[in-house]
Amino acid sequence: MNLAPGQLADHLARGLKSLYTLHGDEPLLVQEFADALRSAARLQGYTERTVHTVAGAHFDWSEVLASGGSLSLFADKQIVEIRIPSGKPGKDGSQALQHIAERAQGDDATLTLVILPRLDSMTAKGAWFGALDSFGVTVKFEPVDRRNLPQWISQRLQLQGQRVAAGEEGQRTLQFFSDRVEGNLLAAHQEIQKLALLYPAKTQAGPDGSAHDGVLSFEQVENAVLNVARYDVFKLSEAVLGGQAVRVARMLDGLQSEGESEVLVHWALAEDIRSLKRVKDAIAAGRPMPMALRENRVWGVKEKLFERVLPQMGDTSLANLLHAAHKVDGIVKGLKQPDWPANSWQALHRLAGMVCEQCAAPGRPKPVQLPRGAA
Repeated sequence: MNLAPGQLADHLARGLKSLYTLHGDEPLLVQEFADALRSAARLQGYTERTVHTVAGAHFDWSEVLASGGSLSLFADKQIVEIRIPSGKPGKDGSQALQHIAERAQGDDATLTLVILPRLDSMTAKGAWFGALDSFGVTVKFEPVDRRNLPQWISQRLQLQGQRVAAGEEGQRTLQFFSDRVEGNLLAAHQEIQKLALLYPAKTQAGPDGSAHDGVLSFEQVENAVLNVARYDVFKLSEAVLGGQAVRVARMLDGLQSEGESEVLVHWALAEDIRSLKRVKDAIAAGRPMPMALRENRVWGVKEKLFERVLPQMGDTSLANLLHAAHKVDGIVKGLKQPDWPANSWQALHRLAGMVCEQCAAPGRPKPVQLPRGAA
């Protein structure tokens, strides 16, 4: 049984199940969901809790199996947590988890909670995960993407009695906040909590002795929120295809400061350019766009971005981008190219800016060439 994270309150109102599996790459959301389950369980008499962290190929699953089948003298109900940080339980673990899932049926004395990272498609098709999904409740936690981050921040502020100003100033504040915490949801949560301490709502006095009505100004957020953003090469790809030149420049600076490999960043940019060219050629040869995208393994968010940008990109533009990507390939490997910056990151900024310019939405002003790309 699949359950969306936002459906927890309604689910708990109908009563706890005996088996839950949480998986995803957002530790904050997983932790909060698990805390809510534990709180509800304690209210229903689950007073004992054991935690097992699966580490290494030689983990002893007998303890896990034993804990689920026995209670101490001082508890009527118990919570058994099984944490598998690698997402790979191994052969013995697979058999144990299938047994645990089957045993959970009708067991009102034990609540089993299995916590996993994000699973790839092959792992999710495994027999052990299938058993957990069939006999219990499965909750998948998707990352909060950049597009939805301002709304997420706004909702979190409201929970602690705060909000941004109405209108354009408020939107500007949320966008600024999102830029500072993108890709780092746990740190975003900490920054939101910091605002509650610095500018408490209602009549409670703040550090400066004054009281606040809960409305946060841009200046307050700008002064308080640290730059804790973390960037991902593959999110960079989405931003480039979305024509978001300013965000792309910021992400490249972040990746550079985090020590990311220039070769990997170039590969991501060049692979998108090559994919655009292959799909464009396939369409020119008579392939319908959905078929051409599928054949070139373009799915999900990128599929929608390709559908938007391909009709406005000409063959000459794509050829120029391919030529530019070839030159930058040499630069990141230590070669010099005429009319191109010798610094690898400056060259990557310029290449990304060229792709952004071609991917800008029709009717939207074309982004200005990024200054770091100057020769």
